Amino acid sequence: MASKSNYHRRLRAATKNATVEIDKILHRNRFILLELMGKHKTQVKLPAITLYKKGFKHKYHTPRTRNKSGKDYYYVYDFAWMLFSDDEVLIIRKV
Repeated sequence: MASKSNYHRRLRAATKNATVEIDKILHRNRFILLELMGKHKTQVKLPAITLYKKGFKHKYHTPRTRNKSGKDYYYVYDFAWMLFSDDEVLIIRKV
């Protein structure tokens, strides 16, 4: 019979492995957004395919908010992006 402490140790290890993987994806997404924005711009509009060619994984983000027009902003730490259509995306740096 497994002890209570062994159970919790295995549970923490499984949780840590999952969060480390997700954190890597989030950091990679942020790096892609930073690379496309440059260091001094606060927003840029570009073809959506550009994100995906660089390996951006749109399903991984931090919070999501909806503006007054009903458009969703997806955040990755200090960056946000909004899909205008299948063709264009707006990237914004939150200062």
